[in-house]
Amino acid sequence: MAAPMLDTYREVVTPEGVPLQLPAAGPVPRAMAWLVDLGVRIAVLVVMSIPLALLDSFGSGLGLVLMFLVYWAYPIVCEALWGRTLGKRVLGLRVLARDGAPVGWMAAITRNLLRTVDMLPFGYALGLISSLFDPHGRRLGDLVAGTVVVHAPVLYLPPPPTIDSVLVPPQPLRPEEQAALMALTVNLLGFAGGLVMSAIKRDRGVKDWGHMIEGHGGMLDRLDSVCFAAPVFFHMVRYWWA
Repeated sequence: MAAPMLDTYREVVTPEGVPLQLPAAGPVPRAMAWLVDLGVRIAVLVVMSIPLALLDSFGSGLGLVLMFLVYWAYPIVCEALWGRTLGKRVLGLRVLARDGAPVGWMAAITRNLLRTVDMLPFGYALGLISSLFDPHGRRLGDLVAGTVVVHAPVLYLPPPPTIDSVLVPPQPLRPEEQAALMALTVNLLGFAGGLVMSAIKRDRGVKDWGHMIEGHGGMLDRLDSVCFAAPVFFHMVRYWWA
């Protein structure tokens, strides 16, 4: 996408909490869009003047009505329904409310009727001065109607980080559930401890760790399972049990 012709960004946050960057359009692209719309108006009037000329005075009356509709109803209807005229569409512009919402009928009517003020004293002089001094390039009609002309499409800011509170909070285990889990863990580790200590004895080529207990070997032979289970049990009780 080509870089938009813009003067500044207007940052707003919608009622839904979505941050938007509205790249405000300056007087040059807006003037070009107005020239395109002027060409559209003239083309419509020239084409319609041919059949209207055949109707004599009645055709002249219809021509005046058509001229009014083309010059005034055309921008109002286009902006209220689609947010832009044909000229603004060609230049990639759109009319929005100052909070980023689509422009309504009242705002479209207000900003277009006030063109008569922006045109004073000639050649959109007041409108040009207003757009040059306003940080978002708005003419007097935009200031009164609460609208802004921006480059389309509107730039959406990256979404804010996910809030942890929207996640399902972890449910702590009840004391009996913690006890059952600890008992299972200690038993499994006790079994693993006995296997590991027996493997060490086989590797060293001995049957028992000692001769303290007749027929049973040494003290460590009675506590081989505890070698694994006791440290884990201590840490689970010390740092996890609630």
